[in-house]
Amino acid sequence: MNRTSTLCALFLLISLFSVGQTSSTEPSTSEAHKVPVIDGAAGSCSMDLTVTADGKPVYAAKVKVHIAYGFGSMRKLDLEASTNVDGKVKFTGIPSKVRRSTLEFEATKDQLTGTLSYDPGSECQAKHEIVLAKASSQPAK
Repeated sequence: MNRTSTLCALFLLISLFSVGQTSSTEPSTSEAHKVPVIDGAAGSCSMDLTVTADGKPVYAAKVKVHIAYGFGSMRKLDLEASTNVDGKVKFTGIPSKVRRSTLEFEATKDQLTGTLSYDPGSECQAKHEIVLAKASSQPAK
């Protein structure tokens, strides 16, 4: 009886250890597809972006935007987020009135870059795509 209970306890420990290892090292596929959301907490507008290159989504592309708003554009936000495996990222809490009436979203990944102009005053809830291409290298004058 003592040998049987020892074997059962050993089997139980091995089972628990292997279950713990599997769940902690393998990210779920739903986590990889979860759209990153960054909230500026400065307004009610939002921008859903998809970043692509050669017609395919770009994973881990950095997307950033500088927002100047409020009286005299005294308030400023610099937001940055990276895309998920589907090339998607969402910016929320964008003010509808900004300094130059448009915001410039800049996306980069390795040698690729792309920009998008967005006017939150005319299109508060927007969905757009940024297409990345190789940056043109111009000689310095």
